[in-house]
Amino acid sequence: MRVHDQYELVFGSGAGPGADAPEDVVEVRRTERTGPGGHPVYADESGIVLAEISDRGEVRMLASGGHQDPAPTVRARPL
Repeated sequence: MRVHDQYELVFGSGAGPGADAPEDVVEVRRTERTGPGGHPVYADESGIVLAEISDRGEVRMLASGGHQDPAPTVRARPL
């Protein structure tokens, strides 16, 4: 998988509690920053949702402020 400039982050999908709930989707764009793993950091328009996405599509959510609890399951879909 290659690095893309824009992704959709998909929250709330998969098995387990809330699996029947609709997906929450947030569009993010590549920033000039890199995350702790050395991969590009992506942000939504507000700058609140931050994610490091590897070239294999692995997502690591990053805190943009205090008292945040990252979602356990997030998928990245390239746009």
